[in-house]
Amino acid sequence: MSKTLIRGAKVLGGEPQDVLIDGETITQVGAGLSAEGAEVVEAGGKVLLPGLVDLHTHLREPGREDSETVLTGTRAAASGGYTNVFAMANTFPVADTAGVVEQVWRLGQESGYCDVQPIGAVTVGLEGQKLAELGAMHESAAGVTVFSDDGKCVHDAVIMRRALEYVKAFDGVVAQHAQEPRLTEGAQMNEGVVSAELGLGGWPAVAEESVIARDVLLADHVGSRVHICHLSTAGSVEIVRWAKSRGIRVTAEVTPHHLLLTDELVRSYNPVYKVNPPLRTERDVLALREALADGIIDIVATDHAPHPHEDKDCEWAAAAMGMVGLETALSVVQETMVDTGLLDWAGVADRMSFTPARIGRAEGHGRPVSAGEPANLTLVDTAYRGPVDPAGFASRSRNTPYEGRELPGRVTHTWLRGKATLVDGKLT
Repeated sequence: MSKTLIRGAKVLGGEPQDVLIDGETITQVGAGLSAEGAEVVEAGGKVLLPGLVDLHTHLREPGREDSETVLTGTRAAASGGYTNVFAMANTFPVADTAGVVEQVWRLGQESGYCDVQPIGAVTVGLEGQKLAELGAMHESAAGVTVFSDDGKCVHDAVIMRRALEYVKAFDGVVAQHAQEPRLTEGAQMNEGVVSAELGLGGWPAVAEESVIARDVLLADHVGSRVHICHLSTAGSVEIVRWAKSRGIRVTAEVTPHHLLLTDELVRSYNPVYKVNPPLRTERDVLALREALADGIIDIVATDHAPHPHEDKDCEWAAAAMGMVGLETALSVVQETMVDTGLLDWAGVADRMSFTPARIGRAEGHGRPVSAGEPANLTLVDTAYRGPVDPAGFASRSRNTPYEGRELPGRVTHTWLRGKATLVDGKLT
């Protein structure tokens, strides 16, 4: 078994220490470590974090391999410091059976770059009419614990209640895409001043907030766990805050793009800024940052949504919604949360590794950087700053809103159970 000695790394942003990996496990953490025959990585004060965990990734396989595959998506994940990703169910065919989730899980195992935990659909075909095979997906080799119709809302209250009741039996969680469909018919962007000036169909905040309010009440009634996907408004924050104050078992995520970008960018009519839920106002962005800092929003999740060039290089109304995010997420979080003083690196580890792993029950991930723990790690050069160049992405798609934008931080190394998947910024 190989040994790796990471020398002089700031573990969770603390004082420099050495970390010794032997095989798949961290065996020592301390000062002045040595190990005969070990490969030495000179960290030089870079920040060492537990491998990141993304609770919301679209890998597109099966069915849309022109956008992404499990292999290219996990390579992108490793490039961004991730060792575990949860793959959303809106594939073709939909991941609503044990057979499909097992296929995705096995493809992840074969890739070797990142563990892949499939998310099962809540309803058959994402159609919102009939519960999918939740129990069978959980009992499958994939061991599904998270269920979501993401891309669509489970809009029927009875179906949502039944799903919450069903997953309670095995401590699963329903991850809701909060979008009231009637309130968002024809919607193209956030409803507000900019949408009025541009004449684009508005997507009101209440379309998100009303569903969250309903679902936290349902979760309370059933005594089950509900997770809110890509929360995007200040009003949603206040509903989740209230629910948590009542002891309701709700968790919530925010995407990197909702922490940084606003609806003012839509004035360019560049479809790269078209996303679901839409970019909101500066007030919303600041509320989301504060909520992430104080723990009302539990985690950062990328909602990595790759699309081929032709689905974005078109007029706004015809363009697909979504942005790639795995390879830039940590940089955006550094820019919006760390460099602003809202979070330290220990807080980043909590929001991007420890807590998402706990919500998704990802065994072996989101663990402390200490002796005896699995060697799932990422090393970050936090002093780096440079422009985003999508030509260098590992993802098959290039639909990033950050092209040419200077962002801080660069992942230099990633280890999955002691095996280097990224070395000096290059995939192995």
